[in-house]
Amino acid sequence: MSQEELAERTGLSVRTVRRLEADVSLKPRQQTVRLLLDALAGREPTEAHRQVLRQDVAGVGANAAGGRVVPAQLPAGASGFVGRRDELDQLDQLLENREATRTVVISAVSGTAGVGKTALALHWAHQVLDRFPDGQLYADLHGFDPAGAAAGPGEVVRSFLDALDVPVRRVPEGLNAQTALYRSLLAERRMLVLLDNARDVEQVRPLLPGRPGCLVLVTSRNQLTGLIVGAGALPLPLDLLSPDEARALLVGRLGAERVAVEPAAVQEIIERCARLPLALAVVAARAAVDRRRPLAALAAGLRDLDGRLDSLATGDPGTDVRSVFSWSYQQLSRPAARLFRLLGVHPGPGFSASAAASLAGIPPVAVRPLLTELVLAHLVTESVPDRYTLHDLLRAYAGELAAAGGPDDRQAAVRRLLDHYLGCAHQAAAVLEPTRDAIELIAPLSGVTVDEFGSAAAVTDWFTTEHQVLVAAVRLAVDAGLDRHAWQLVWSMQRSVDHRGFRDAVALHRIALEAARRLNDPTAQAYSHRLLGRAYTIVGDHDEARAHLGQALEVYRQLGDDTNQAHVHFGLAEMADRQGRPRDALHQVEQALARYQSSGHQVGQANALNSVGWFHGRLGDYEKALHYCQQALGLIQEVGDTRGEAGTWDSIGVVHHHLGRYTEAVAAYERALALFRDLGNRYYEADTLVNLGDTYHANGDTGAARDCWRVAAAIFTDLDHPNAEQVRARLRDGDEG
Repeated sequence: MSQEELAERTGLSVRTVRRLEADVSLKPRQQTVRLLLDALAGREPTEAHRQVLRQDVAGVGANAAGGRVVPAQLPAGASGFVGRRDELDQLDQLLENREATRTVVISAVSGTAGVGKTALALHWAHQVLDRFPDGQLYADLHGFDPAGAAAGPGEVVRSFLDALDVPVRRVPEGLNAQTALYRSLLAERRMLVLLDNARDVEQVRPLLPGRPGCLVLVTSRNQLTGLIVGAGALPLPLDLLSPDEARALLVGRLGAERVAVEPAAVQEIIERCARLPLALAVVAARAAVDRRRPLAALAAGLRDLDGRLDSLATGDPGTDVRSVFSWSYQQLSRPAARLFRLLGVHPGPGFSASAAASLAGIPPVAVRPLLTELVLAHLVTESVPDRYTLHDLLRAYAGELAAAGGPDDRQAAVRRLLDHYLGCAHQAAAVLEPTRDAIELIAPLSGVTVDEFGSAAAVTDWFTTEHQVLVAAVRLAVDAGLDRHAWQLVWSMQRSVDHRGFRDAVALHRIALEAARRLNDPTAQAYSHRLLGRAYTIVGDHDEARAHLGQALEVYRQLGDDTNQAHVHFGLAEMADRQGRPRDALHQVEQALARYQSSGHQVGQANALNSVGWFHGRLGDYEKALHYCQQALGLIQEVGDTRGEAGTWDSIGVVHHHLGRYTEAVAAYERALALFRDLGNRYYEADTLVNLGDTYHANGDTGAARDCWRVAAAIFTDLDHPNAEQVRARLRDGDEG
C-alpha cells in the first residue's frame, strides 16, 4: 500500500506517514505504529486503530511552543556564494520592514538564466532562519522546465498542507478551498515561503499568505510585474556579476593562488563568460577537475563566439548554458521568439527599437511589445530607455538559432539591418553637413525604418551612441558580401569619425576602399582614396596620404569632375600644412578655389576663400588673410554652412591674435566654439580652445589660458588624439615658468 493510501485510510497526513516510516527504530511506540500501519495495509482501520495512531503521532515534529509541526523544507544553499551585497541588504531591509507593515511582505527576485537567482534566495534564507520560528516552506515551481511540466498551484498547495501536517480527510476539494485552508494555517504563524523558478504571476498568486507575519520570496526569469503591481512585491532584479564578484567566484572555487598565477587568463575568462555565474561555474569546474590544465587554455577555448556555448556544455540540462537558455526561449510567443533569433545577427553591442523593427521587417509600434516580452523574460536588457542589449552568451545562443532557421530569413534580416544603419547614418550626416555633396544611396528593402533627426545635437548623440555598432556594421556588410553598404556606411560616418579624433578612420576607410575595388566602381574608389588620404594625413603618415590623394586626383581628372578634384586639392593642402609647407598649401587651396569656381560650387568656394586667407596668415600676411577670411564668412553665411562658418571664425580669431587684436580674437574664437559645440564636433572644439588659450596667454591672462588648455587636453585625451601631449606640454611649460 502506498503512503498516500495509508494516509487516506488512517486519517493522517502523508507527511506524517513518511515521517513514521522513516523513524520506526527510535521508540517502541513508533514500532507499534509501524506494525499497525502494516496490519492496516490490507483492511479497514477501526476507530481504535485511529485513536492509537493519533496518540502516537501527537508529538512527532511538534515545536516546544505550541505543539505545531515546524516544516524545514529549504534545500542546502549554494557553496561558494559571493557578492550580491546590495541585493542582500535590500532583503535584510525587507525583513526589518516586516515588523512595521500590516501586509504580507513579498520580494520578486528576477534575472536572466544562470544569473544566480536561486543561489541568492537560498543563501539569504539560510542566514535568517531564526527569524521564522514556525519554519520554512519551499517549492520549485519548474516554471521553465525543459519538459514544460510547470507545477500547478493546486499541486503545490497540497504539498504545503501536507508539510503543515494536515490530515488527508481535512483537505477540502477544490483549489479555492485548499488555498483558504492554507492561508488559515499561516495566519498566526511566522514562516518563510520560498517559491523558486516561477513562470508567471498566476502560478504564484494562490500560494501567497493572506495575513502579515510571513515573508514570501519568489524567483523567476520573468519580472512578474503583476505581482509587483497587485501584491506590492519588492522587485529585486539580479544583474550579471561585477568583475570583482566574478573574480571572487573563481577564487572561491579554484583558490587564490591559482587565480593569481594567471591574471590575464582569469580576466579573459570573466569577459568571455559575460560575468554570468553559471558559465563561470562551468569553467571553474573544468579547471578544478584538471588542475594541470592552464587557465589560459580554458580562456582560449572561449574566444570563438560561434563555438563558445560548446565550450560551456556539461551534458547536464540543469547546468548546460545552452540548455538553460533554451528553457526561457521556449516560453516566448512566436513573434518574440523570431525577433530573439534575428537579434543573433545584430553585431552589437546595443540596439534601438527602430533597429530591431528593421531587423524583423515590422513597424516600430509592433516591435515594442515584443521587446517588452524579451525584457520581461530577461533575454534582453533595456539598459537605458529605448536602448537594448544582450550579453555575449545570449547573443551566441540567438546566433545559433538564427543560423538554424534558414539562410533566407537571416540574409534578409542582415540586409534590412544594414539598410537601417546606412539610411540613418546618411540622414544624420546630412543634418551635420547639409551642403556636402550627395551620393546615390542604396534603396532600402520594405520594412526598414529610418530615424529622423531634428537637430545637430541629436545627430551627435546618435553617432556617439551608435559608433561601435556602425563600425561593426561595416564589417558585417563585408562578411555578408554587401560591399556597397560597406563603403557607403563609411562615407556617411566620415564626420562622426572626424568628431572622434580619427580613432577608427584609417581602418574603416581601408575597408571601404577594398569594398569599392571589389565592386569595380571608380567613383566609389576615388571617394575612398580621398577619405583614406585625409585619414592618413591626420595620423601623420604623409607618404600613404600622398599616395591615396594622388590616386583619387587621377580618377577625378579622368572623370572630368572639377568639384572632387577641388576636394582632393584641399586634402593635399592640409597635408602640406601639417608638414610645415604653408606656401605649397596655399598653392593647393588656390587650385581648389579655381576648380570650385569652374564648377559653380559655392560652399567649396567659401571654404577655399577661408583657406586662402588662413595660409596667407601662415605666411605672415595677416591683413590679406583677414580680407579673404571675411570674404569667406559672408559667402558661408549666405549658403548656410555651419561647419564652414565655425572654421572661418576660428581663422579670423587666429588672424586677429597675430595682429595683436586680442579682444577681437577672443570674440571670434567664442563664436567658433559655440558653433562647434552645437555641431558636437569635439576635435575642432578642442583645437579652437588651444588657440583661445594662446590668445589669453599672449594677453597676460594665464589663468584663463590654462583653463582653456586643460579642457582641450581632456577632450584630446578622451578622443585618444596625439594633440593631447602637445597641449599638456603647454601646461607643463606654464608650471615651469
